[in-house]
Amino acid sequence: MKVTICGAGRTGHLNAVLFKQVPGVEVSVLTNSTALAERWAEGDDVWQAEARNGRILSARPDHVGTDPAQALESADIVVITQPAQARPALLDRIAPHLPQNKCVHVGAIPGFCGFDWLAAKALSGRENAVIWGMKDVPHIAFDLIAGQRVRMGGAKAEIFVALHRRESAASGATLAAILNRLYEAPVTLLRDYLEITLTPGNALMHPAVLYALIGPGAPWENRPFDEPLCWWSDCPQAGAELLEACDAENQAIRRASEARLGIDLSSVKPLQQELVEAYGNQIADARTMYTLLRTNRAYADIRAPLVANPSGPGLVVDRESRAFHEDIAFGQALLVTMAERLDVAVPAIAKTYQWARDYHGGLATGVPAYVPSDWPEAA
Repeated sequence: MKVTICGAGRTGHLNAVLFKQVPGVEVSVLTNSTALAERWAEGDDVWQAEARNGRILSARPDHVGTDPAQALESADIVVITQPAQARPALLDRIAPHLPQNKCVHVGAIPGFCGFDWLAAKALSGRENAVIWGMKDVPHIAFDLIAGQRVRMGGAKAEIFVALHRRESAASGATLAAILNRLYEAPVTLLRDYLEITLTPGNALMHPAVLYALIGPGAPWENRPFDEPLCWWSDCPQAGAELLEACDAENQAIRRASEARLGIDLSSVKPLQQELVEAYGNQIADARTMYTLLRTNRAYADIRAPLVANPSGPGLVVDRESRAFHEDIAFGQALLVTMAERLDVAVPAIAKTYQWARDYHGGLATGVPAYVPSDWPEAA
């Protein structure tokens, strides 16, 4: 079986190493980094992943390159790990090079930000391409040194995936069999892709914490940070409370979608419940959102995106972070659009979204171009 991973970032690197632990799996990595591809081609580079217990997993991908035709040749499954803002161009780039003589499963980890709609538009003429997405990353990955090593955080106890509505039950069974071979955790197939789109995650979590750190009235609104801090173990109380408000509004979008479309989205659970079920005993204190975030060992050591202050001493939030360009410009933008079309009030989500856009000053605006104009379609 051949797996092509699109993206050599944290998740792409980690999955390349993990997949190579499985006998009979060929791993090809498509990257935008010419330097990374040349280093792989010139030497015997071994990629590593370090687990929390200190165990080191090592592997050499079978191919690392920048040419999509070569990376995708004979692929059985394509795993896109690039951020949401990079995916439209990536899909346009790889579509002509997907195998045509067999079924190829094209999916995203994670599959949020309406990946099913994006892929359906980009692959509209490729009936042999099965579109899928994963609800969340199967493992936390951080501290990447590209082409060398990455640290592996907490693992999910169960992996959830969904198919685009156009796909058949047989395609779902084949996908589940492939992923169960690649991952140790059991794979469960969801009933509707909206169960992924509305799963509470980074589009709620990162903007809420950013607002509580540097937004109106926040401790670092007009001053730099003195030292690095972690997203979650240093999460302020105000961030956890704002996150709870955003999560409640996401549940309102879920209920309205169920009513309008006549579907069951009960798997889209409140964030606190999702995290407890995902990480279990890795959480020391799950009484509140605040204590959960600060005591989840799977989240420990994950640093907030801070860079040197260009105007003086200290650190400031990195405006190039995925927290802005993915979680806000795509993730929150999609939630705001869905809420508007469903006539659901989302004041907390809208507040953080508008503030983040104003703060950044250079984000894409409006609904992502691939959202179907007729959504929500009648049941």
